[in-house]
Amino acid sequence: QVQLVESGGGLVQPGGSLRLSCVASGRIFSIDPMGWYRQAPGKQRELVAVSSSTGDTTSADSVKGRFTISRDNAKKTAYLQMNSLKPEDTAVYYCNAGIRSSWYSERKDYWGQGTQVTVSS
Repeated sequence: QVQLVESGGGLVQPGGSLRLSCVASGRIFSIDPMGWYRQAPGKQRELVAVSSSTGDTTSADSVKGRFTISRDNAKKTAYLQMNSLKPEDTAVYYCNAGIRSSWYSERKDYWGQGTQVTVSS
């Protein structure tokens, strides 16, 4: 069974930084892509940043220049370094990954349980 487990969320003051981690475990042949989404209260879930297995990345305009996604493929881990945090970054952050369990398996979409990020003074 495949699982995604996020960590690193918390309460931070405006202008501060946090680093989120997402570790994939279970029967995994490949992970592509792997990324982060967020959902604020009363809003739809939105893409934050995503990375392919080769390191190509895409990020939302609202976080460009402040957030950086990276991956350690050997550790099946994705990171989201968040700098210059703003109150509007407050949301539950979810890890998402497209995972194949074997070379002949179809890719399936997996989500983590989410980690709360609160930016407030």
